Parts: sequence; structure tokens; C-alpha cells
Amino acid sequence: MTGNSGNVSANIVDIDQRRIYAANVQWTDGVITAMQETGSEHLELPYLIPGFIDAHIHLESSLLPPAEFARLAVRHGTVATVSDPHEIANILGIEGVHWMLENVQQTPFHVLLGAPSCVPATPFETAGAVLEAHEVEALLDTPGVGYLSEVMNYPGVLAKEPHLMAKITATLARNRPVDGHAPGLSGQAASDYAAAGIHTDHECATLAEAEDKLKNGMSILIREGSAARNFEALHPLISRFPGKIMFCSDDRHPDDLSQGHINKLARRAVKHGHNVFDVLQAACLTPRRFYPLDLGEMHVGDAMNAVLLENLEDFTVSATWLNGVLAAENGECRLQRYPCRPVNRFAAEKVRPEQLQIPAGIDIGTVVCRVIGAEDGQLITRSLQVPMQVENGRIVPSMADDVLLLAVVNRYHPAPPALALIRGFGLKSGALASSVAHDSHNIVAVGCDAHSLMQAINAVIDAHGGLALSNGGKTDLLPLPLAGLMSDGDGDAVAAHYSSLTHSARTQLGCLLRAPYMTLSFMALLVIPALKLSDKGLFDSQEFRFTDVVCH
Repeated sequence: MTGNSGNVSANIVDIDQRRIYAANVQWTDGVITAMQETGSEHLELPYLIPGFIDAHIHLESSLLPPAEFARLAVRHGTVATVSDPHEIANILGIEGVHWMLENVQQTPFHVLLGAPSCVPATPFETAGAVLEAHEVEALLDTPGVGYLSEVMNYPGVLAKEPHLMAKITATLARNRPVDGHAPGLSGQAASDYAAAGIHTDHECATLAEAEDKLKNGMSILIREGSAARNFEALHPLISRFPGKIMFCSDDRHPDDLSQGHINKLARRAVKHGHNVFDVLQAACLTPRRFYPLDLGEMHVGDAMNAVLLENLEDFTVSATWLNGVLAAENGECRLQRYPCRPVNRFAAEKVRPEQLQIPAGIDIGTVVCRVIGAEDGQLITRSLQVPMQVENGRIVPSMADDVLLLAVVNRYHPAPPALALIRGFGLKSGALASSVAHDSHNIVAVGCDAHSLMQAINAVIDAHGGLALSNGGKTDLLPLPLAGLMSDGDGDAVAAHYSSLTHSARTQLGCLLRAPYMTLSFMALLVIPALKLSDKGLFDSQEFRFTDVVCH
């Protein structure tokens, strides 16, 4: 086996025909030239499948650029991703999407980028750029861009806002898919949303919601990311709606990616009793057919994008081929690392402790406050009302009641920080801060006191992007110099540092969440209910308007 030519003897998993047979597969110059059947399934042979696809992911959320993400993903049998670059687009606009395309070209890994539909996500926050309809059209005509990324502004769709509908119309005119994003939408609203030309949704949290959207003709992506986890609720769909279900991770941090990817969902689905062919249809074939992914399906004449598995139970990957080139073998990546062209936009002004205290409107006593209720494993938050103590005219955070300070700092222009209260993190000391804050990527931070909060925020500002943990006067920082979203380092080293930060957040600060930084990054995402914080203030995502911390 040399270069992009070779052969392998394996059990071929023919997903369409629901058949497994032994064969010798040969390929030349990356193209399968022969599949010689040698008998029925042979239990001593490994199994060859078309390869796993993540049907919706923001690669930037892995904290790695695409070419480095690929080096971790191929170990787990992933051959392609359908990737929305709206994280970097919110910072750098169309220039950011072109940067991603440039980086994608460095790797044989298959990345289909989308044209971001909602940059900025809402007018209620400060982003670094705006993508107008004509720029979206230009991206749709750019090689490597194949669909319209998630249409998060579902109120805009239902109201038929002209600028948003122009982007959808342009995509449909090119016979390209339109991805959706409509958490909780059901009934007539879901029907109207789908009728506007939206093809998918990855935000379903309940089986009833997913069934409603399927009834309206949408395909459903079962999401299991580092923060949002919907597999347990939605997995019954796998067997009931074959051809309409796909798997995705949406946002996956490097520590999770180092441990597994779509192969882990396949394993769980089979353990839940789903037929292996239904599972592999969702994991491998449906995304290939739904999106313009020219990967082949493991037939003679197709490109050799395939994965060798030890068995069809735990889905341990023995080898991954990309266009006939061995990309990973026995857990070791064969792809080389590439340098990244520097790119960023960061003009935040350092904060002071007095800027991180919430005025109460009274000097001393108790006030009832709106508090964001964070949920482990969910992007949705609750809107709580909690009585809080006031001293010297400032609201006092309460570690005993798990009500902490939350801050968002404008990264694009010097501006005072926006402040709120949050429950669910469980910190007993210190603070966390991040320049990954969906979707505008201002700085978001949570902490027990103003001084710790200041230290964490200013560490991120000094580095022009990163993840920080401050406690007892000491700060640990994972720098993210690429747009304040991604590291330029080795993926395994980034995963180890991120894992260390997460461990410290739990053991030193007392954090209750499985993925504290991932959860923190969504506390500024205004398009997901119920209560969030932008750099402009506390936002009621159900009423779609700003509100006050103190209830009047």
C-alpha cells in the first residue's frame, strides 16, 4: 500500500442492501477499482464502512483550525464535516470564511462549509462584522461552500424579513440545503418555518418537538456536543425515520474530540438496540446524500473515503482513508501539521473591579433579581427570580445560594461591561473567562467576586483571546490567538490544557458543570431562551427584548 493506492480484505457493510459480505477492495489513485467478493461475513475480518460524517459542527468550537481538527477527528473514523463558519464570520465577516477555506485546503479531510445566514445573530449585541445578502450569494458561488448555514433568526423567518428571505431564496435557487435552528418551535410556527424553505433542525430537545418538525418535512440532526446533549431524548427516531436522521456534535471541545466523535454515537445507538444499518445510514450515508458532499459511497468508481472498524458493536477504528490516503491507523494520525496564517480582531479595554458590581437602586436591604438559570447539558436557560442582599448600593453574589456574577465585555470597542446574575455553575471561589462567546464572541466571564472576575477577564484581554481561570490571585490561560477562537498549537496539547482547565474549575473552584467553558460560551447566545446576557445588557430571549436585573 503506497500513496493513495492500496487494497484491504474486510467485511463490506453494504448499508443500502442491508448486507455484509467478505471482499477484497482495491483502489488506485484514490479511486476504488475493484471489490471482489470472497464469501459471506467472516467474523475474523474487520469491517469496512463509508466513514462517519458530522452533519453540523462549528469547527472553531473545537478551539482548533480545520486542518488540526482533522488530525484528531480521523482517528475516530470521521472523514467529513458539514461546518458552519459563523463563529469566525461574526468576528471577521467574509474574510473569516475565506480564512477557513484557505485552511481547509491544507488537509485532505473533507469539510463542506456553509454560508453563514445570521451575522450578526441579532441586532441586540455587538459583533465584528455583518454579512449582507450579496456576500452570502457570493459565498454560495464559492467552491467549498455548499449550503446556507443555520437560520437562527426564526422570528425573522416567521415575519418574512426581506434581507433574511433574500438569503434563503438565493440558496433555494441554487438547489442547496438550508439549515435551521429553531429551539422549541412547534405547531403552526414550525410549519411556517419549514414552509419558508428550511430543511433541517439540530435544536430539538424533546421527541415531540422533533416529530412535529419531521411531520413538516424537515430532517432532524441528533446532537451530542460538549454542552448540548440530546441523544437520549431523540435516539428513537433513528429506527423510525431512516433517511431523515443524521448525527452531529454542533460544538465539540478538544478534550471530548480526543476521546471520540460520531463513532461514539454509533456505539450508543447500537447499545440502545437500534439496527446497525439504520445507525450507519444516519452516521454515514444520509449526510452524504443530503448535502453536496462528493465523497462516494464505497462502490467501484467512488473515491476511497472509508473506515476500517474492529467490529460493529464498539466501533473501534483501525484505519481511516481519505481519497485513498491512509489518514489514521490504530489511533495514530498520519496527517501532518500545518502552520496557520495569523488572524484576529480584538480591541477590548481592560476592566476594573468597580465596573463589575451590579447597582441595586437601594443602599442596603434585599431586592428581587432576575437570575439566569444555567442547565448542565443544555443551551436553554431558565429565567429565575431570586431575592438578593444589597450592601453599599451593590448586589452581593451568594456562593451559598449559587448566584454568581456574569459579565460580557465588548471585544471590538472599548465599552463598560454588561452584568447579570447566574445560577448553575456552583463556583465557591474564583472566576472563569472566555473569548469564545456565541455568537458575537465578546468576552464572557462568571465569578464569585469582582476582583477574581477582573483577573480572568483581563488575562483574556492581554492575550487577545483565550480561556482563563483565576483563583487566589493566580491565573491559568489557554491562549487562542486565531480570531480569539482557536489555538495555533498541537491538537493533543490543546486538548490536554483544556482538560486541565476543566479539572481545575471543578476541583479548585467547585464548578458543578460537566463542560463549564462550553456552557459559559452560550450564556451570551440570545437566540436561545430564556434569559441571556449580551454586551448591551440582560436579554429576555422569549420576549426578544432587554430587561433589568432588578425586578421592578
